[in-house]
Amino acid sequence: MKAVFLNGSLKDSSHTSNTDALADEIMQIWEEEGVQVEKIRLADYNIPYGVADDLGEGDDWPAIQAKIEEAEMVLLGTPVWLGEKSSMITKAIERLNGSASHTNEKGQGVYYDKVAGVVATGNEDGAKHAIQSIVFGLSHLGFTLPPRPNCYWVGEAGPGPSFIEAEGIKSEFVQKHIPKLAYNMLHVGTILKENPIPTKGNT
Repeated sequence: MKAVFLNGSLKDSSHTSNTDALADEIMQIWEEEGVQVEKIRLADYNIPYGVADDLGEGDDWPAIQAKIEEAEMVLLGTPVWLGEKSSMITKAIERLNGSASHTNEKGQGVYYDKVAGVVATGNEDGAKHAIQSIVFGLSHLGFTLPPRPNCYWVGEAGPGPSFIEAEGIKSEFVQKHIPKLAYNMLHVGTILKENPIPTKGNT
């Protein structure tokens, strides 16, 4: 099994990411279960705006898309700003949409038989709103969502410490949802790998 994590932080890898810290807890479980995991910090790459699979010279998205198409599990991560998902993760979903015409070897949409999930962090409320938008987009594109397809942490309303500084990992809610997301994605991903979605009506 292969998994790809797309981190939609607005900061590149030279900066610490709270979203990355939460996602690491999910990926640690996967690695212990033998899953090959790759992390992609989207801000490290040149990803032009657009709903297309390839926007020409200098576009780094096609290489990222290839990794997604090779994986059985795709985890998206976003910080929450003003109650919304980040512009970076919005851009990634638009580019995923631009590649939705790709097909697998059975002629189905390329996101069929792939399971997806979402992690989100922020220092105030808005996580559920941000997640519901991402979850709908992924489902509409053809990804399969497991039960409890998300894990999130937000602090108190207003300015305040973020996930790492606030030791959000100690939250009872977070501790309960990390294994739910990790194992549910792995379980559904295994089912789809062994029992792919039938082609009847889906080509």
